Amino acid sequence: MILITGGAGYIGSHVNKLLNEIGYETVVLDNFVYGHAEAVKWGVLEIADLCDIGRLRSIFDKYNFKTVFHFAAYAYVGESTKDPAKYYRNNVVNTINLLDVMMEHQVKQIIFSSSCSTYGVPQKTPITEDAPQNPINPYGWTKLMMEQLFSDYHTAYGLNYCCLRYFNAAGADPAGEIGESHEPETHLIPLALAAALDKKNSINVFGTDYPTRDGSCIRDYIHVSDLAMAHLQAMEYLQKGNESRCINLGNGVGVSVLEVVETVKRITGRDLRVNLCARRAGDPPELVGGAELARKLLGWNPQFCDIDTIIRHAWTWCQNPNRY
Repeated sequence: MILITGGAGYIGSHVNKLLNEIGYETVVLDNFVYGHAEAVKWGVLEIADLCDIGRLRSIFDKYNFKTVFHFAAYAYVGESTKDPAKYYRNNVVNTINLLDVMMEHQVKQIIFSSSCSTYGVPQKTPITEDAPQNPINPYGWTKLMMEQLFSDYHTAYGLNYCCLRYFNAAGADPAGEIGESHEPETHLIPLALAAALDKKNSINVFGTDYPTRDGSCIRDYIHVSDLAMAHLQAMEYLQKGNESRCINLGNGVGVSVLEVVETVKRITGRDLRVNLCARRAGDPPELVGGAELARKLLGWNPQFCDIDTIIRHAWTWCQNPNRY
């Protein structure tokens, strides 16, 4: 039995679908602050908050977990700057609750949803796992602190972990059953698609004077289904007795904001209202991740690498009349 915290969210729900498709039994734990009940189409749902350690213990008493996938975290960079206490309490303190209950029940394996935000502004690209980690916002710091927690619990209590630092998750389930839905939405591709769906919406491009090929920021987009596969492979990696470690997940290919906008226009066949805005503080010009370690250790081989496929799957989801 596998526990998926935050399994009603964007990436967690895709991991839940994949695990169930190949025969694993899952329990999704979510408090629905940001998750969607409609996304939990597989496995067992337990509504709970990680701050409630008594409730957490009762769930671990009820099921015989072997592995935990940990996605439950707040993830809005701007909000983390305005209200850091909320982020440290939810992301860090609640992770300690989870780890303590895991240790009480002798559950010694966890796959963690980390982030490239732990690197801050990179000194070079593509970013490799040995790059300095210097977060530039509280959200990034919480992710780095959580990584440190796993390392310390590994040394002291025998926890085995795999922290997956991924870059820009994007796209949607190719079958169209689940997809991306945030409130508020801050990600570029769904915002651009929303502008394509409704002419009343517009898309903001923050910064057109960066030292990049077209002046806009460059990011590395990874299809959410490829991310899900990496989580499965990380679990299998640990089950073989391999070393606990942190691994980047990126395609190694950067796409600029303006290139994303033009691709959305081409795929949807619709024009967009585009607002060219000043730079946002803290936005690095380029974030592209190397994935050689993931390929070598996990056998990860992304299937949906090109931005056209990523946007096409996201567009199909956006047009689904039953989407949540």
